[in-house]
Amino acid sequence: MSLNNTPNSERVHIGFFGMRNAGKSSLVNAVTGQSLSVVSDVKGTTTDPVTKAMELLPLGPVVIIDTPGIDDEGDLGALRVKKARQVLAKTDIAVLVTDATKELSDFDKQLISYFEEAKLPYIIAYNKCDIVKKETKDNEICVSALTGEGVNELKEKIAALNPKTEEKFIVADLLTKGDIVVLVTPIDESAPKGRLILPQQNTIREIIDHGCITVVCQPEELKQTLDALKNPPRLVITDSQVFGKVAKILPDNIPLTSFSILFARYKGELEELVRGASLLSKLKKSDKILISEGCTHHRQCNDIGTVKMPGWIESFSGVKPEYHFTSGGEFPEDLSEYALIVHCGGCMLNEKEMKRRISAAKAAGIPIVNYGVAIANMHGILKQALGPFPEIQKLL
Repeated sequence: MSLNNTPNSERVHIGFFGMRNAGKSSLVNAVTGQSLSVVSDVKGTTTDPVTKAMELLPLGPVVIIDTPGIDDEGDLGALRVKKARQVLAKTDIAVLVTDATKELSDFDKQLISYFEEAKLPYIIAYNKCDIVKKETKDNEICVSALTGEGVNELKEKIAALNPKTEEKFIVADLLTKGDIVVLVTPIDESAPKGRLILPQQNTIREIIDHGCITVVCQPEELKQTLDALKNPPRLVITDSQVFGKVAKILPDNIPLTSFSILFARYKGELEELVRGASLLSKLKKSDKILISEGCTHHRQCNDIGTVKMPGWIESFSGVKPEYHFTSGGEFPEDLSEYALIVHCGGCMLNEKEMKRRISAAKAAGIPIVNYGVAIANMHGILKQALGPFPEIQKLL
């Protein structure tokens, strides 16, 4: 995919880590060819992660992330370090920037241990090689952010570590060239003005790229749309919020699913999320539920996460549990207080971060379900909504 049509969630995330004044920001600027990060001799100049979506040849579309120093001090410094650790969770390739005039610090060694424990591909970049040279191993390189020495070679080393070599599909692997797919996209008060949301855009583009035909309608137009087609569609994909309406209209012989369920398979672990749905009927009033979203959109009066989802949960379970809400990059490190995690489709998160959140829930023994699976289950149509995935239907 090119720079212009690749969303950030689909790009390789490259994080630059290290101690304060190791030259992370200067090296990021040298790699990007831009003054992306403010640089200074003062320790702790980078206070928050700085990101840049760009084309990094020979790798392709990437997100470059400059992080605060991992050795920052004080209460504010601890918050900055926490931000840096959050970046680690979504990083596909790590670059540890160290000062070549000094030995590796304990902080550097801790980062290396984390990279290796997480099986995260990494490179050690010894900065300031214009002052001193060091002997390097295969995953090490001497660079100078000041003179540009070694920067192109660093890019080539980063590209060689590209973890995204296996082609994955949102829906194309379920289709044959020439198939018709109907997409049900409600335009209500929560729909962005003048455009489709990212999962809808991505799905439509993939269907078209693979030689199939898309027909887009709103829920109230679905019956008319189906009647107008000479042959039934291969698949109907709906926004999860209107699962109930769509299921009542759709004939049994046409497979049904949702954008959220497709993204659960694409970025996460659909089987694990389907298993988590079973707890929705077993909730108690004393339970705490975490409702987490990967984006930071403006919440409206009928917001799905804070209004609709709690309403559906209470109607289905018959109890009113306690809710906690997070959005964007925020996701609790300690999940032990929750009985259930309900997560969005994760379209704004990269695969690494979405799978990390699911893994964290599994490690804590906390069931996790995503919006699409939860809504289908609470409407009594989960088996129908998993129509394209008979192997997962068997879990029900």
